[in-house]
Amino acid sequence: MSSRATDVRLPLWLAVVVALGAGAVLDGGFPDGDIWPLTFVGIGFVLLTLKGRSLGGSFLVGLVAGLSFYLIHISWATLFLGVVPWAALSTLEALFFAAGAMLITLAYRWVPRVWPGTLGRTVLLPVVVGGLWTLREFVAGNWPYGGFAWGRVALSQSESPFAGLVAWLGISGLSFLMVAIVAALLQLALQTTVRGSTRVLAGATVVVAALVVPAWPTHSAGTATIAAVQGDGDAGYFSDREYGDLTNAQVLAMSSLQAQLAQLPEDQRDLDMIVWPEGGSDRDPTRDTAGRYVFDAISRGYDAPLVSGVITQSDDGETVYNSSLLWADGAVQDQYDKKHPVPFGEYVPDRDFWRPFAPDLIDLIGRDYTPGTRDEVFDLGGFRAGISICFDIVDDQLITNMMDEGAQVIIGQTNNADFGTRPGQTDENEQQLAIARLRAIETARPLVNVSTVASTRAIDASGRTTASIPDYEPGTMVAVVDLGTGTTPAVVASRAIELLVSFFGLAVLVLSRLFIGTRRSRRRRLLDEAPDPVLPRWRVVD
Repeated sequence: MSSRATDVRLPLWLAVVVALGAGAVLDGGFPDGDIWPLTFVGIGFVLLTLKGRSLGGSFLVGLVAGLSFYLIHISWATLFLGVVPWAALSTLEALFFAAGAMLITLAYRWVPRVWPGTLGRTVLLPVVVGGLWTLREFVAGNWPYGGFAWGRVALSQSESPFAGLVAWLGISGLSFLMVAIVAALLQLALQTTVRGSTRVLAGATVVVAALVVPAWPTHSAGTATIAAVQGDGDAGYFSDREYGDLTNAQVLAMSSLQAQLAQLPEDQRDLDMIVWPEGGSDRDPTRDTAGRYVFDAISRGYDAPLVSGVITQSDDGETVYNSSLLWADGAVQDQYDKKHPVPFGEYVPDRDFWRPFAPDLIDLIGRDYTPGTRDEVFDLGGFRAGISICFDIVDDQLITNMMDEGAQVIIGQTNNADFGTRPGQTDENEQQLAIARLRAIETARPLVNVSTVASTRAIDASGRTTASIPDYEPGTMVAVVDLGTGTTPAVVASRAIELLVSFFGLAVLVLSRLFIGTRRSRRRRLLDEAPDPVLPRWRVVD
């Protein structure tokens, strides 16, 4: 029996239409749509459009799918700097998407020619496709200027049954698995020489095998009582506010904290930490007397350290950092400076080069934050807290670093005011919260996400929300969190998994091309070496 699958090649016009819809469907799996199965459907549509394509055709449909996805997915970027940066970033990410699409098209073309059997088509080929998709996500997430890791397909699964797999595989590992599963199901659907019941059983087995992986067991090393404050101040970069307004908003939002503490069991009323968000104070307590008074009054009044986002400067004022300060006993006890400021958001890389292209836009970013060099873990005496500032939460390496430094709880400080100030205006905060939820599961650590406006939540190590503040309202929450201990497989091996599957996909693709080239050379050589055929002699009879 032949093991060849039915060849499917959509007409180019239809492939473009499907790709256009695929991007929108793909986005529907992410917050705020949050219909996680749609991500799998969107992946399937993208892969279907790439089968049997020319390189030019695959680039086109990949570009269309990428633009369709990113223009929707990061539409919140228009609220910060306008249409041009949103369109530019979406186009850049779509170009990466298109380049990845070309590689996947080559995999569909070459791998079955070298490994034409059923296993080659339904097992090896999907693994290669998943690896190449992961490779594209890896490159886009790291280059240029540190990359943009937003929109990885795994980030859509924070509320799905697949979420628990991030503790085993990490974010990139889950992306690989999702794409490989969809690619395998697509191949099984096209493997018409295998009985339908067998294909259904094989497909169901693949899905069930992924879902029955047990959740990583979590262990507690005691508890910590953490208060988080959401000031709902006018915290946008371009907001018209008076100096001190953000600090005042945070202080006013704490009016209900004492009453909340009174509702806790007596042995949990002593706070271990008070957390303000990124940019929570526009007064630097190391340089501002009023700021020092506020920080000291809060810390001494509640007998707990205050952790707050503050814009800090070097002594000469030449270097500016997006910082998180640990304040206790009248002084800064520790400081984390954001290691990867957002390019074209928190600083302009190669400013002299880019300014001639859009001078008005580039000049809007008047302050360039400097990348920090301090470690991202605070020692609170009885426990250690990992500090993540805003988009730090999407950086795999920073999360691994804080786990290596012994973090038992993750504090996510963020300022989302630039991406919306009222419910329904944006889904950026929901997308970021979904990433935070996956990080809690991935590391088996509780996570307290503290925003200026939304969304402030406490999340346990299983990804469950345990405390919250209503979005776009001032308030406080008190969370008693179980301090995490131990190390998940993802923390140990997620980067190795990412590199392994990416390298494997690329290596098989290259080897397939080499094998095909070798076969062609051998065939030509045999033809060249073959003796000329002896033609029969015919005698012409008159």
